[in-house]
Amino acid sequence: MPPTTAYAVPTDLLEKLRAARAADPGAESRRIADLGLRPLTGGRNNDVYAWQTPTGPACIKVYKVDERRRDEREWHALTLLAEHAVPGVPAPLWADPHPTSPAIGMTLLPGVSIPDLPTPEDGLDGLADTWTRIAQVPLTGRLAQFTRVDSVAHYVERISDIWTKQLGEQPSGDALTRDLSRLLDRWWADEDAAVLAQPQPPVLSRGDANLLNWLHDAASHATACVDWEFSGASDPAFDAADLVEHISGRLFDDETWSKVITKLGAVTRQNAHRFYAAQRTCALRWLAVLWKQRTVRAEEFQVQLDRVRRLQDCDIALANW
Repeated sequence: MPPTTAYAVPTDLLEKLRAARAADPGAESRRIADLGLRPLTGGRNNDVYAWQTPTGPACIKVYKVDERRRDEREWHALTLLAEHAVPGVPAPLWADPHPTSPAIGMTLLPGVSIPDLPTPEDGLDGLADTWTRIAQVPLTGRLAQFTRVDSVAHYVERISDIWTKQLGEQPSGDALTRDLSRLLDRWWADEDAAVLAQPQPPVLSRGDANLLNWLHDAASHATACVDWEFSGASDPAFDAADLVEHISGRLFDDETWSKVITKLGAVTRQNAHRFYAAQRTCALRWLAVLWKQRTVRAEEFQVQLDRVRRLQDCDIALANW
């Protein structure tokens, strides 16, 4: 469990919030509003609320409890970043290690998520600036004991074990299944899994490349990074590839991404081979995710299928990063 800080835990408010969340659906929203809290979107499996405190706007995040230890990851990441005075990330205020609904208080940062901007490209320079500052923080303390949730090993397992078995259960005469099986065979032939299995020096990673978690503030021209519940150790080449190949990243073409990756400085001559292997692997992983929803997300699935084909047909990926 994360420790509390010098900031006082709002015990009474949290007790009333937990009671409100346990209320019947008809009364839950009203009770939460009566506490002066405003629900926020984007919490994934957690619940997030805006809270106006005497010292400024804050965020209360109540976590789902499972083996991922989300509250611990986020607390240790925010604490580490605060120790190094990294701008563009929430500052930790307090932690309440409740056994069934742990909560963390943090500052509430202004901004609009990059995909929701009128011109999404406006947020990319700020993303690169914040990413670079985060990359300079040494991975130390309790967070160094965690591997990021969506890790290299996790992606490879989803493809090589789970998705391979799922495809094997499809009718043998299905044309799409044959096509996807060929893409899997090509992935194995390229030895991407073997490349990604090679150990790398660990660096701090947010663990989730979704662009919804990057908030651009037009007033300051800065882009903040929020939601650190999947954070842990990773490596720069994989994290850069994960950013480019996340399905939210299809907002931008490869020329745009090439400029961003150059600014990040995460891909070098030494790790470029790993970056390309990670690109193909991340893209294939998202194809597996969309394959399960191919009837309701048919257009997205086709875009991702074309993306994987294109990546596999390029000897040096898609750009001279």
